[in-house]
Amino acid sequence: MDTMERLGGDAFAPQSTYLNTASTGLIPAAGVAAMHEGVLATAAGRPLDHFRDVEAARAAFARLAGVPARQVATGASVAVYAGLIAASLPEGAEVLVAEDDFSSLVNPFHGRPGLKVRTVALEDLADSVRPGTDLVAFSHVQSADGRIAAVDAIRAAADAHDARILVDASQSAGWLPLPRADFLVAVGFKWLMGPRGIAYLVVPEDLGGLTPLLAGWVAGEKPWDSCYGPVTELAHSARRFDISPSLYSYAGSLAGLELIEDLGIPAIQAHNAALADRFCAGLAALGQAPVVAPGSAIVSVPGLGARQPQLSAAGVELSDRAGNLRASFHLYNSHEDVDRLLEGLA
Repeated sequence: MDTMERLGGDAFAPQSTYLNTASTGLIPAAGVAAMHEGVLATAAGRPLDHFRDVEAARAAFARLAGVPARQVATGASVAVYAGLIAASLPEGAEVLVAEDDFSSLVNPFHGRPGLKVRTVALEDLADSVRPGTDLVAFSHVQSADGRIAAVDAIRAAADAHDARILVDASQSAGWLPLPRADFLVAVGFKWLMGPRGIAYLVVPEDLGGLTPLLAGWVAGEKPWDSCYGPVTELAHSARRFDISPSLYSYAGSLAGLELIEDLGIPAIQAHNAALADRFCAGLAALGQAPVVAPGSAIVSVPGLGARQPQLSAAGVELSDRAGNLRASFHLYNSHEDVDRLLEGLA
């Protein structure tokens, strides 16, 4: 299939030129139907076992991350899991973060008393790891401008100084191969094309020394035997870090995860990058220069953020982020969408 054509087939029916996956991904029709069926079943008093959907989503994300499902916890937000990791660090620990990274990732470390948070430019992260650095926390792909972090170099520097890394893959999971990390978090409502209310946490085989501060009954080894009083036996896997799930959301998440697996990350990555390259070439013809982010599915154009309302009124959906006009290209987009955006800018 020509990588410039849509990969999603009939799974999607956007009513706009939708180039805003970095904010919220489109949900496949099958995912919408699954959520609808779940709500109708609840209203009718007809039980459906949506906990099976949670386990299916956990297993699907684990395959994307290249880890066993037992290393994946399911929750609701990046901030919750970043906060859990922040709480596990010793008093005085140094956390290295990238400047202007997404708040949900970095703010929990700033909010935890007793930590030393050091901020450097994204491109300086690897060179800034030093003796005494305990954790390096950064986004795989930057939300504001699409820059891709040099994960291999950062990981090598962290290993050399006995530091660990936390990678936020919210802007990469679903179109980029996921990196090896001590901890990895991602939401499910962007490039994974699920509803809001889902986040994943990947932990090491030894569970990373995290304290399950948020554990409720679902974190028990036998959840239905853990409903009352203290949980006497926590799950022996990352499920001990599960948060009571938004069941309808997990029902709706499976269609997007299955589509990604069917198409394969390499095909989606090539498709998205080709559309981004087409947009960048068109910008050059218009005398505009985007933020340099080679290979990214996100293209941000400085100074054009104010054009977002006008483009939205014309049926082209993008974001205004940090003054940049941010376009993000995914499998349901085509070269026609890119050309329509360029026409709007011209």
